[in-house]
Amino acid sequence: MRKSPTLNLDVLYEDNHCLVVNKPAGLLAQGDVTGDLSLVDLASSYLKTKYQKPGNVYVGLVHRLDRPTSGVVLLAKTSKAASRLSAQFRAGSVEKIYHAVIDGSCPEDSGEWNDTLWKDEERNVVRVVPPNTPGGQEARLAFQVLGRFPRTTQLELRPITGRSHQIRVQLAARGCPIVGDRKYGAVSTLRMSDDRPRIALHAQKLTFTHPTRGEVISIAAPVPRDWPVPVTEASQATTGSSTPEAPPTL
Repeated sequence: MRKSPTLNLDVLYEDNHCLVVNKPAGLLAQGDVTGDLSLVDLASSYLKTKYQKPGNVYVGLVHRLDRPTSGVVLLAKTSKAASRLSAQFRAGSVEKIYHAVIDGSCPEDSGEWNDTLWKDEERNVVRVVPPNTPGGQEARLAFQVLGRFPRTTQLELRPITGRSHQIRVQLAARGCPIVGDRKYGAVSTLRMSDDRPRIALHAQKLTFTHPTRGEVISIAAPVPRDWPVPVTEASQATTGSSTPEAPPTL
């Protein structure tokens, strides 16, 4: 039986069609066999309480973040919005910006990586494979160094494709695993303020076209307080005034 929601939902933007939230690390995006609390559970509880809905409410998860990842998640409040937003993700027209801290040093300051990824569904593990491998999918990732530190490097990452575990695997394949990502080879550990494990990967900004109004909307989430390096000036610039203030809820 799934646990009752006890966490507060960090709402970044809301209108009649969209709900954008800042997902904490450690929280499932959608319920699974564990029965653990999920972001969808929290959003449903939030909408029921705010609008005094006695029955079920619609919450459409149009994309997702891995459990140990924090940051911006876009939810749909209607089936029409869910359909239109999902189409944008499939078409690759949604811009996603992530921040990550990796073990070691990135050899280049900026560039793009192109790999073929294959997922082992039974083990829920993804790895880089040779091109033309049956079941392999192209994965493209643009990167830029934001800050270099004695043992780590902070990166801004822009996935051009949206593959499962893509950022984590492409970094690990280059000997630069994300801090705390023991699943993909990190030797370091990273813990949240309540001592739960997390990885240093944060979905910092999401830019999409509103499903009914047609305007472009950019929503950003600041890096969490347990981030393992100081927030650099470049990071602050990405998080700052370029993101328009969300309009009031309609």
